[in-house]
Amino acid sequence: MKRRILLVDDEVAVLLTLKAVLEISGFDVDTAASAREGKLKLRKTEYAMVITDMRMESDVAGVEVIKAARAAACQPAVALLTAFPTNDEGWQYTGADKMLVKPMQTRVLLQQIEKLLTTHEAKKSKAAAATAEKPVPETPAARPSARKVPKKAASKHGNPIVQRKASPTR
Repeated sequence: MKRRILLVDDEVAVLLTLKAVLEISGFDVDTAASAREGKLKLRKTEYAMVITDMRMESDVAGVEVIKAARAAACQPAVALLTAFPTNDEGWQYTGADKMLVKPMQTRVLLQQIEKLLTTHEAKKSKAAAATAEKPVPETPAARPSARKVPKKAASKHGNPIVQRKASPTR
């Protein structure tokens, strides 16, 4: 089965070039020319990875795509594609797993995508295994000793103080 990638970029030349490179390398590729179109495709189709430009119809359009990808049930790996990289690590707060800087050598791009897909799948498998191993928490109602039993009070010497009900006098 081919791995499906969603490319989101408002530059048609970038979309067509990356789509061709990825398809030649064995990927199944969908494209979207806007954040709006990318978010719609994420609702309808499962992807192994989403690669999105940061600045499209607005400066934060890429962040909107990343948020939609993070909310998707298929939990795709997410890469931020930009021609304007920052020197700081601020891009990590977008929710992306990796920042790809364009233009980039084809070989380097493919290596980075493969590495990201591999590490992302390993994380998903590990998380699924951890979830499967977790015992289902027992609810108090399911326990036979669910009623609360009052504890005995202790005197200052450690001896239990037994409280007796006063018997009614007749």
